[in-house]
Amino acid sequence: MRLAKALVLLLAWPVAGMAREVGEVDTVFKWFGPNHKIVVEAFDDPKVEGVTCYLSRARTGGIKGGLGLAEDRAEASIACRQVGPIRMSDELEDGEVVFKERTSLVFKTMQVVRFFDEARNTLVYLVYSDRVIEGSPQNVVTAIPILPWASNP
Repeated sequence: MRLAKALVLLLAWPVAGMAREVGEVDTVFKWFGPNHKIVVEAFDDPKVEGVTCYLSRARTGGIKGGLGLAEDRAEASIACRQVGPIRMSDELEDGEVVFKERTSLVFKTMQVVRFFDEARNTLVYLVYSDRVIEGSPQNVVTAIPILPWASNP
């Protein structure tokens, strides 16, 4: 029984949650447990130095949300920006996951994947939610043209 509980807790942990919370706003007051929120998180692309992405998404509150048993909504928004000189550490793989976090106890995740549009020298980031049985077609895309970065004298 303890092994099963430990497994459930491990599965509930963020998969690649390397994001730092920037801020949050409450959207619905809950008498018991935390309020429903929209959180804004920032994360850096692990293979592309000089790129930071900002992700906003819903976080379910209440008793279930406070215990980590609620399923968060699929809606999200993303904006990625060049924040320094862009350096790619490895060969980039189209559709590579750069951020992934569980949005339910076991079956649902939100992820950000990266594509490189070589013809336009642009990085494209897509956020979407998927579920083991049925995912959501809701998605948001952002693009960063790779430009020279002026260094300060």
